[in-house]
Amino acid sequence: MSGHYGIGIDIGSTCAKTVAVDPGGSVVWRDLRPTGWSSVDTAEAIRRDLPEAIADGARFVATGYGRVSVPFADRCVTEISCHAKGAAALFGLDDLNVIDIGGQDTKLIVVTGGAVSEFAMNDKCSAGTGRFLEVMANTLSVSPAGLCEMAARGGETRISALCTVFAESEVVGLIGRGAPRENIAWGVVDSVARKVKTQAGKLRLGPGPLCLTGGLCDFPFVRTRLEAAFGRSVRTAPEARFAGALGAALYALR
Repeated sequence: MSGHYGIGIDIGSTCAKTVAVDPGGSVVWRDLRPTGWSSVDTAEAIRRDLPEAIADGARFVATGYGRVSVPFADRCVTEISCHAKGAAALFGLDDLNVIDIGGQDTKLIVVTGGAVSEFAMNDKCSAGTGRFLEVMANTLSVSPAGLCEMAARGGETRISALCTVFAESEVVGLIGRGAPRENIAWGVVDSVARKVKTQAGKLRLGPGPLCLTGGLCDFPFVRTRLEAAFGRSVRTAPEARFAGALGAALYALR
């Protein structure tokens, strides 16, 4: 097969995701690692670890909040475009609604005919993001994965505050009153889902399915609460956290 490989590097606030595709667009290599304190160092480490047969003559597209910190990138493409393209390819759909819950932001993208028709991002508050879940997990002395596992065993508990700082105070108050940790965890995950649903009110969702991407796609109870919040099914897949990097890699082929 002639042509170059496409390599997409998605430098997120928490993790850096890399996908390499062959000239036909098939994924041949993936990498996931912590972003660390230096996006430039992380990008250089990714390039060193790329198999030589893939890296030779490849074209690179960078995306994510740290995309300008990939010095060897041939091009930078916005997160919205890359997540839309990657999710469409991943789920095999031209019409879909993407919910991407990242470490510092949450993106909702309406994809129509394979192109972005509308999108909305959260405000500067980290509520409804992976960071919010991480802060609450630390308060409960568990990992984010552990929090979601506990939440699945919990009962309905509402956390009303949307601001992370106030929500943390609310969680501390619940702990002080002796509320079961499982119930508090339920409330935390539900709070994330309700925040995303509120954010979705800023745009008109298309007729396509809801598809969850980002790091939280690994946690089944997040999907469960999103389905409850939206009143409809939500699709996801283990590799959905690579959607942005996949989209960047497909752009690199062009």
